[in-house]
Amino acid sequence: MTLTVRKKIFVSMGLLVLIIGGAHAITKQAYMESLFDQFRKEEIDTSYLNSLPGEQIEILKTYVSGKMQKFGLGNWVFFIAIGLLFSLWISGVLTIPLRKLVAAIERVAEGDLDVNVPVQSKDEYGKVIQTFNDMTLRLREAEEGRRRLVADVAHELRTPLSIMQLKLENAQQTGQSVPPEMLLRLQDEVIRLSLLVEDLHVLSLAEAGRLALDFQPLDLSARLEQIVDDVKIEAEENGLEMSFFSNTRPVTVMADARRITQVFINLLTNAIRYTPEGGKISVVIEDKVLDQNVIYTCVSVKDTGIGIPAEELAHLFDRFYRVEKARSRHTGGTGLGLSIAHHFVRAHGGFIRVVSEPDKGTTFTVYLPLGK
Repeated sequence: MTLTVRKKIFVSMGLLVLIIGGAHAITKQAYMESLFDQFRKEEIDTSYLNSLPGEQIEILKTYVSGKMQKFGLGNWVFFIAIGLLFSLWISGVLTIPLRKLVAAIERVAEGDLDVNVPVQSKDEYGKVIQTFNDMTLRLREAEEGRRRLVADVAHELRTPLSIMQLKLENAQQTGQSVPPEMLLRLQDEVIRLSLLVEDLHVLSLAEAGRLALDFQPLDLSARLEQIVDDVKIEAEENGLEMSFFSNTRPVTVMADARRITQVFINLLTNAIRYTPEGGKISVVIEDKVLDQNVIYTCVSVKDTGIGIPAEELAHLFDRFYRVEKARSRHTGGTGLGLSIAHHFVRAHGGFIRVVSEPDKGTTFTVYLPLGK
């Protein structure tokens, strides 16, 4: 059984009372015995024996009363000192974890996030310390994420800016007029920068839970069929076969049509980008899928592409994350598409699962709560 701090104080004080009470009873009994022995030696003489019984009792009472007053005073001084020392000890024991925690908090306040306080109990102090350790861990992860984000943003911005700067400097040094081809290339880089900034803005709003969504009843089956038709041309240009299947129509969900469209555009674009020529991409929608006692609409985007290693799956929805080699900055996008899709789906009360096997393909499954 885990003792709480309150129970520990109660038990400690109870033990203190028992110890003091027991010690007082034992010492009083021993003192009374010694007191009668001393009275027998000092007071019992011929004059005492010749006194009347009532006088003998008064003599005994006077003797014992005088001695007991001194005993009581000394006893109280002794036990008060014991109580104070015990209280000092128990207060020190109870405040040691707090002192360690305060010292750790001061280090965090100074900017040192590499702090971990040992958890030595399972009481309230232990829970507070464990919560503090969890908090510092999340702070370290957030700080590391912030550093990676700054580095990734700087890298993504540097590439198009460097291209534009180089071309403009060459045009300036040669003194020749800028050909339309260069202007088109510069415009492409400007568009790339604009899309990156817009994606970062939208992603930051979604992560903060401040993304404005216009929820309306949406026939998801009809919208998916339209999305597949829109991207099928690109798939066919890459030598891919794309298909759509729905087991029931209509499938109504409460959703922001524009954001949900962006989710599936991102998933299909990735599937096209990483599926070799001759591959297949299929979109399947299922109605009334039960998951943890909640009914969802389930949409699967399956490809026969290059797949994703198992160790990479946990980071797949991180900002700017790309699977090494195959999903590099040169062959892929900005690395924000899946993160945006993940947060958009979460904002709709759903979630995304992914199953993949290298060289065999990947399946992204989007779960959205079924509309009433």
